[in-house]
Amino acid sequence: MEAPATQARSPAQETEEVRLGRLGQSLGFLLRLAQLQVFESFYENPALSALKPGEMTLLWVVGLNPGIRQGLMAERLRIKRSAATLLVRDLEARNLLARTIPQDDRRSVALALTAEGRRYLAQHAEAFFAQDAVPQPRLNEPECRQLVTLLQRLTGVPAQGDD
Repeated sequence: MEAPATQARSPAQETEEVRLGRLGQSLGFLLRLAQLQVFESFYENPALSALKPGEMTLLWVVGLNPGIRQGLMAERLRIKRSAATLLVRDLEARNLLARTIPQDDRRSVALALTAEGRRYLAQHAEAFFAQDAVPQPRLNEPECRQLVTLLQRLTGVPAQGDD
């Protein structure tokens, strides 16, 4: 039996470098990598182990906008309606969120936090938002603020107060 032929190692295999070419200039690709990096640090924090960013985001927005229509909330957060419905039903089953049918539009659903939802949000909001204060390994604080400002402009999210 012959020994298998050995292949010459490519430069990428020797240095563990992966060339990205034009992907390194792709806004979508870079935003996705940045999102993954931020979420990795989120999930590594033991204080946040019970939290999910999507749930906290939805609860936060509903807390600031009691009675918000589910469709408007999904549109603003750019969540597919079907995914929003699943998330809302899960939060409702956990008694964190209440759904009501408004009298003026029987086809829509209005959302509000329950008392338990308000307690949950109050208990976890500080840890959730503290993640934003964690320094990013490759950016200093002014660069992080500049990135947030640029992302606000890109997404059309206006800078608002700290509520």
